[in-house]
Amino acid sequence: MNKTAKKRTLLRIGAAAEKAGVSRQSLQYYVMLGLIKPAGNSPSGQRLFDKKSISRIKLIRKLNRSGYTLRDIREIFLSHTISSK
Repeated sequence: MNKTAKKRTLLRIGAAAEKAGVSRQSLQYYVMLGLIKPAGNSPSGQRLFDKKSISRIKLIRKLNRSGYTLRDIREIFLSHTISSK
């Protein structure tokens, strides 16, 4: 995939939040808590999110709606990262 095609698949935080079904503030909070990391940054420093990021945001939202706290979700993600290394 060339750079031009890759840039088209990256969304700024507002568009990513809308696509994932969360508020911009929620997405900013998820980033602050370390639940999600931007896929990159624009030349002006704006955070950018890809399809994988959108899927993860949707998963966070589903888990949270199912009763998991954001702290629980973070622990699940951390334990999964450690065990998959």
